[in-house]
Amino acid sequence: MARREELTNEQWTLIEPLFDKPSTVTTRGRPRRDEREVLNGVLWILRSGARWCDLPDRFPPYQTCHRRFQEWVRDGRLKRVLETLAEDLRTRGGLDLSECFIDGTFVVAKKGAQKFGKTKRGKGTKLMAVADRSGLPLAVHTENASPHEVRLVRKTLVERFTDESPERLIGDKAYDSDPLDAELAEVGIEFHAPHKANRKRAITQDGRKLRRYQRRWKVERLFAWLQNYRRILVRYEYHDDNYLGFVHLGCMMILLRAYF
Repeated sequence: MARREELTNEQWTLIEPLFDKPSTVTTRGRPRRDEREVLNGVLWILRSGARWCDLPDRFPPYQTCHRRFQEWVRDGRLKRVLETLAEDLRTRGGLDLSECFIDGTFVVAKKGAQKFGKTKRGKGTKLMAVADRSGLPLAVHTENASPHEVRLVRKTLVERFTDESPERLIGDKAYDSDPLDAELAEVGIEFHAPHKANRKRAITQDGRKLRRYQRRWKVERLFAWLQNYRRILVRYEYHDDNYLGFVHLGCMMILLRAYF
């Protein structure tokens, strides 16, 4: 039986073709370690939040796991895995884009990092996410913590894992912006967000359609799922691509759970 942080046989069978070995295999040096063993080692780091050098002996050497993780981040492997899983789930009816939810959360960045900024809560990174009707991850994006979330909506949607865009997108009061509504309407996305209490412009949101806002807790639950992985909860990576790689791994595990 696989440990909690490791892939089950069913999960590995599903993604094994996406972690194929390189086409050029050299006969020099040590044999290349198995992809599943290395991935399980990286997932242990993701779950525990520990240092690479603390990787248990049952996994390949931490240098191997770290180097392979860097390879996957550089060649976009993890993003492609997510895109493949998300499209497959959508065709199976497992992803529902008729109603999606967007929000952002603050992530503390230790020891400084790329894309981190100052806020009232300290220095850190903003993690944006879009969840589908069931709360499954549809898109994630990282940015420094300073910009307002309204300015990050389009950037987040560009990073979605499916070719198709959400039909409707729901946000909280922070997303009450007429220009944002118009911008998303141009690309065929119907946006809903409650008006702020101090709004001075005319009301544009239909109260009946805003009933969908009651289900916005699903994106909050998505953040709770992601923050179960301690390497996502606190950012230790200096390079933004590495931190985003761990976020992609967390999303991959959530999507894999939707299969079984």
